[in-house]
Amino acid sequence: MKTFKNTFDTYNWDQTLSEILSKTKDDVQRALDSEKRSLEDFKALISPAATPYLEQMAQLSYQITKKRFGNTIQMYAPMYLSNECQNICTYCGFSMTNKIARRTLTDKEILREAAFLKSKGYDHILLVTGEANKTVGVAYINNAIRLIQSQFANITIEVQPMDQSEYELLIDNGLYAVLVYQETYHREEYKKHHPKGRKSNFEYRLETPDRLGRAGIHKIGLGALFGLEDWRADSFFTALHLEYLQKTYWKTKYSISFPRLRPHSGGLEPKVAMTDTDLVQLICAFRLLDEDVELSMSTRESEVFRENIVNLGITSISAESKTNPGGYVVEPQSLEQFEISDERSTEEVVEMLKNKGLEVVWKDWAHNWQ
Repeated sequence: MKTFKNTFDTYNWDQTLSEILSKTKDDVQRALDSEKRSLEDFKALISPAATPYLEQMAQLSYQITKKRFGNTIQMYAPMYLSNECQNICTYCGFSMTNKIARRTLTDKEILREAAFLKSKGYDHILLVTGEANKTVGVAYINNAIRLIQSQFANITIEVQPMDQSEYELLIDNGLYAVLVYQETYHREEYKKHHPKGRKSNFEYRLETPDRLGRAGIHKIGLGALFGLEDWRADSFFTALHLEYLQKTYWKTKYSISFPRLRPHSGGLEPKVAMTDTDLVQLICAFRLLDEDVELSMSTRESEVFRENIVNLGITSISAESKTNPGGYVVEPQSLEQFEISDERSTEEVVEMLKNKGLEVVWKDWAHNWQ
């Protein structure tokens, strides 16, 4: 059965990066002048040659976003259910080798956390767990979805990759979307950062969006963790993955996230730095590549950065996030997966967005399109 792996295997990482770095100002100008941009144009827009054109890219990104999404932005909240994990991941506070107190929420605790987020106005919730199939496997996640389904318009999960039949079960019971980040598309670096556990299987993770597409999921979220490898190459392969999925599973909606490494108990330092300017360039490049794809920004980023980026292509934003199980009301002091940067309350972020001329949408964008 054909999957993204067939496409992925036709590309070489080093050659791809070399092609990006060799793009010229003429390539950038040609990309900016194009009405419909290709992946070659995307290479130019994320290249060093595009840096002097950042203001023009930002203006175009702003115009496209307003035309496609209007003066609106959607809000969501993550809800961590468990920090138990059977993987070793060098960059994650939940890694199996970290000596931390493990915690998995009970039904009653899940409902308490959900009630808090509902009281804040959220209608789109992201359920997050570590990857521990025995403890927080399909049955646990299915139960959590069924517990809160009546309270939220959209339920998304960010958990371990599953088989197609397992996704089909969750979809039947109310699952709306799945976020599955490849972390890095560099095979060797991926293996270095995932030495043990099911997540060490690069290809199984790479083909997860294919299983989701065949299962009929409403929306798939993609992304790379910037800092593990060169952000430009990882971003290109994310865009390549997106284009493949859009052509293959055209009924499904898609989103892109932009996580950068944040401090955690493992303390991994980024191999390749990604500056704020780099991230602005990338967000604008994705908006110029695809007018319809949702672009999401989490509380990993600072207040100032998030305020400056919300009008330049971002369509979805989180607030008041807790990255520990029970972090809102059940057990606020449990270990976080990573430190957030923007610690403002939901109300403060909503006020900021209003001051930026944006109207907050509480349901998921894809929900409104159907």
